[in-house]
Amino acid sequence: MSSEQRRIFEEISKLSTEQKNPNSVNIDKQSTEAILHIINNEDKNVPLAVEAEIPYITQAVDKVVEAIKNGGRLLYFGAGTSGRLGVVDASECPPTFGAPYGLIDGFIAGGKEAMFRAQEGAEDYEENGANDVVASNVTDKDVVCGIAASRRTPYVIGAIKKAKEIGATTLYVTATPRETFNIDEVDVAICPHVGPEVVMGSTRMKSGTAQKLVLNMITTTAFVRLGKTYENMMIDLQQTNKKLIERSKRIVMMITGVDYEEAVSYLEQSKGHVKTALVMILAKCNYEDAQVRLVKADGFVRKAIEL
Repeated sequence: MSSEQRRIFEEISKLSTEQKNPNSVNIDKQSTEAILHIINNEDKNVPLAVEAEIPYITQAVDKVVEAIKNGGRLLYFGAGTSGRLGVVDASECPPTFGAPYGLIDGFIAGGKEAMFRAQEGAEDYEENGANDVVASNVTDKDVVCGIAASRRTPYVIGAIKKAKEIGATTLYVTATPRETFNIDEVDVAICPHVGPEVVMGSTRMKSGTAQKLVLNMITTTAFVRLGKTYENMMIDLQQTNKKLIERSKRIVMMITGVDYEEAVSYLEQSKGHVKTALVMILAKCNYEDAQVRLVKADGFVRKAIEL
């Protein structure tokens, strides 16, 4: 065994995600329903682990909001399941919140091919992560978020190191205990400790679920803080398919009380922009005035109406 092999072996051996779970040790002897209960019982612990990290998630959201307001982006870097989760979260932000493509972006070790088929070995080199940071033109205005269940993934560590060197704000989402987090100079670490997986080392399970919840919380809360909702309804969605077109009409109807035909008319006048249609109706103004109001209100519909 080489010295590097021994180092990696010892690193993995100490990770909480690589330990045997006493609650599932006899899973191979169980019936289908019994296995499902074991998995479900373990999954119940995930939201509690995430809840304990809310103070740190709060810090992360505030940094993301500040960055976006100042012309920055949120960029995720991960490998395997973690990388896919980042790409998925980023890809959902434009249709859901009307965010410009690229404002939230995800990068996975091995590139686009790795989204569909594992690119073994792509995560093993820090320089791969560093190179992707450079290729994505990261600046000191951006927030770079590393995602790695095990905390030790070289690709992610390389991305974070390079981002820090450039001056970007750095976040890290991992499923290992906070006290074992040893990456220097990360601005905010988010560490939902979910314990050993049902199947030892299968971090697509509880660890992946925890990371998904955290990413949901970061982007959803950030966009709420940026005026992308009215009450609990998304009002900056893009009408890119038939479902979203009809959802836009329904949202306008629910908020303003107009009927279907009126909603269609106002959305046509507002060039398909739900926020503008809402301000036109509720502030009783034309398209141009609604646009001015929204600019003055930093995109918040409530404030635009009050103006």
